[in-house]
Amino acid sequence: MPRSVNVVAARARRKRILKQAKGYFGRRKNVFTVAKNAVEKGLVYAYRDRKNKKRSFRSLWITRINAGARINGMSYSQLMGALKANNIELNRKVLADLAMNHPEAFKSIVSQVKK
Repeated sequence: MPRSVNVVAARARRKRILKQAKGYFGRRKNVFTVAKNAVEKGLVYAYRDRKNKKRSFRSLWITRINAGARINGMSYSQLMGALKANNIELNRKVLADLAMNHPEAFKSIVSQVKK
């Protein structure tokens, strides 16, 4: 009796991988074994960089807050300590947005905590 193989499932699996590899260069987009490796590596990078993105944005926010604080005569750490002491619970994302796009509002916050 001949061996039975589920070609339908195998083809669907290969098709799914090749669809994910769409847009890749060279054999990475149309040779299954190469595409499979490329897609797996891409998924690893995607998982890792979802975590790294949060890290990068926090770093960017801190840099922006520090720049805004120094314009107003404080350092980042002094500002964050003063905010905590005065129970002003604005997160870094909001503070960075204020420092960049609404400097007058940021200045009022800094002056409020300087008192």
